[in-house]
Amino acid sequence: MAESDRSPLKHFVVAKKKISTIFDQLLEYITEGADFVEKTYRNTELKQIATEQQASMIHGYTKKLAVISEVLARNHMKVAFFGRTSNGKSSVVNAMLWDRVLPSGIGHTTNCFLSVEGTDGDKAYLMTEGSDEKKSVKTVNQLGHALHMDKDLDAGCLVRVFWPKTKCALLRDDLVLVDSPGTDVTTKLDSWIDKFCLDADVFVLVANSESTLMNTEKHFFHKVNERLSKPNIFILNNRWDASASEPEYMEDVRKQHTDRCINFLVDELKVVEREQALNRIFFVSAKEVLNSRMQRAQGMPEAGGALAEGFEARLQEFQCFERTFEECISQSAVKTKFEQHTIRAKQITETVKGIMDDINIQAADKRINLLKERDDKMDQSDYVRSQLGLLTEDIKGKIKAVTEEVETKVSSAMTDEICRLSGLVDEFYSDFHPSPQVLELYKNALHKHIEEGMGRSLADRCSNAVNASVQNSQQNMIENLKPLLPSSVQCQLHMLIPCRKFDLSYDLNFSSLCTDFQENIEFRFSLGWTSLVNRFLGPKNAHRALLLMESSAQIPRRLATTPSAPNIHALTQENVSQEEIMFSIGTGLASLTSKSSMTVVIVTGVVWRTIGWRLIAASFSLYGLLYLYEKLTWTTRAKERAFKQQFVDYATKKLQMVVRFTSANCSHQVQQEMATTFARLCQQVDLTQKNLSEEISRLTMKIDQLDAVQHHSKTLRHKATGLETELDSFIKQYLQPQQ
Repeated sequence: MAESDRSPLKHFVVAKKKISTIFDQLLEYITEGADFVEKTYRNTELKQIATEQQASMIHGYTKKLAVISEVLARNHMKVAFFGRTSNGKSSVVNAMLWDRVLPSGIGHTTNCFLSVEGTDGDKAYLMTEGSDEKKSVKTVNQLGHALHMDKDLDAGCLVRVFWPKTKCALLRDDLVLVDSPGTDVTTKLDSWIDKFCLDADVFVLVANSESTLMNTEKHFFHKVNERLSKPNIFILNNRWDASASEPEYMEDVRKQHTDRCINFLVDELKVVEREQALNRIFFVSAKEVLNSRMQRAQGMPEAGGALAEGFEARLQEFQCFERTFEECISQSAVKTKFEQHTIRAKQITETVKGIMDDINIQAADKRINLLKERDDKMDQSDYVRSQLGLLTEDIKGKIKAVTEEVETKVSSAMTDEICRLSGLVDEFYSDFHPSPQVLELYKNALHKHIEEGMGRSLADRCSNAVNASVQNSQQNMIENLKPLLPSSVQCQLHMLIPCRKFDLSYDLNFSSLCTDFQENIEFRFSLGWTSLVNRFLGPKNAHRALLLMESSAQIPRRLATTPSAPNIHALTQENVSQEEIMFSIGTGLASLTSKSSMTVVIVTGVVWRTIGWRLIAASFSLYGLLYLYEKLTWTTRAKERAFKQQFVDYATKKLQMVVRFTSANCSHQVQQEMATTFARLCQQVDLTQKNLSEEISRLTMKIDQLDAVQHHSKTLRHKATGLETELDSFIKQYLQPQQ
């Protein structure tokens, strides 16, 4: 075990373990990088950060690295033994393995390729080509018998022999030894080379020292040299123990063989330099070494038995061959098995690192642009918010000013129209008759005429000015709020908020306003008692006086013996008290005295006394004629004029009561129109602010994603740098020539 632990073959084992670990880490890293690049490429929010080519490239690397990892797991050092039949190839292999693993003896014992490799089990077995069956092998003779009995095996077939590692230290270090049939048994050398030689690290030409190198042997290695670049070739001149029988020619024969071998390696194959060629040529006796080692394994003296003279020197030379072979195959196998994979790993790592750098740069550039864009959007949002607040206060003031102006204008116009109401009523012509049905139709038509006429007059005086004022104010609103909207909305603003003509609605509702109008078109003599009372007492007091007189005429004289009469409250229909009536009469008489009525009475008395009854008769005659005249002239036309005059007086009072209400209603219409326009504009501004907020949120999300991409790409780049360091360390330790 101590020798095995110090074996140069451990160099390959350690190197294989280290490079396998590196490739496992690299495969894990590339897999992570492939997922990252794929997700980045598939993310629609992160366009132009990673490309499809990058994603497919890294994905391809994962497959390649997986294959390389599998190859590394199967890789082992391989030495192939070639030579003519019965030159002792199998004996050399057995001597190196310290046991009779392969059948050997006189004649053609190896009829196909045999590979010997270690197994962790404690039983030996073999597997033939094209079969997974494990055939048990208990002894070497049984193995030889099994191979000879299998007629399906030809010279180009491979039988893999698995020998327990516990029985052979050499097989513990990933070494495979391949024994071959003689190069003189077949002409299919090219297929041999393609099948068994391309992955060999060392070739051992086993020659017979009792003869010389034959052309068949040279021809085979010439073909190998054509397919491989400077293969590592050792030449073992076996059966050198035969030289002990002729000691006087030993050196001459050795020099002859050495010169021919050097010429073959240096001049013909050109695989080594001349000063290195002596380290590739050895003179041994494999059979002697095998026997001595088996005796030593059995506890017997190593040099015991019938051994030819000079055995110790030949044993030492065989051991020298083994040391040189192990150093050569270990260095060669590390280089041939791992160098190209290591170079490929560095290239992959460098490429992936470059991809991560590109992604990081693209993400950083886009992040800077998005940060700038987000700052612009935030500034724009703040500007819109502040400007909207300022403009709202200003526009509210303008709306208030316009509505007050409209209210004043409508109030003034309506007052003027009320003054011209008499003329408007006089312009009305329709069939008039005092009957209730016709009179009702007449009033309805008159209401409609007045409402239309006043509405038309108000519209002529106010609507154009109000409409111009409203449109001007609306246009000012649009111009003030337009800079707060995006250009796309500004272009469509005329469709979103169309400028339409605004018409005030002067809804006087004249029919309802004059619904309680009661006309009085009965004939009344201008000098009649009712007219005189009405003239002297006024309409209200005259009405009360007349009611009192009618009530008094209807009340019977009360008896002195009936103080509890129940009609004490039936003096008038309107519960007018006696004191109020007396007060009204007194007021009328005072008015008569104060208005020269007393003068008329005095003059009448004087005339009476002066002229006498003739004047009184003339007066009554004149009074009668006047009554007759008025009665005859009280026609339907006169009734219509009286009706219109009464209606004008009544409507004037009613209209004066609703002037303020109507003007306020018009101003409210203007306010609603302007407020609606402003609300629509504010809605567009609010929508703009909402879009800005959504855009800011979207940009923030993209910036966060780009931050994550940058962080991940930097992390992956640092991992790539770490893997490069490990690969450089491996190259320096195992692949570069030691100084």
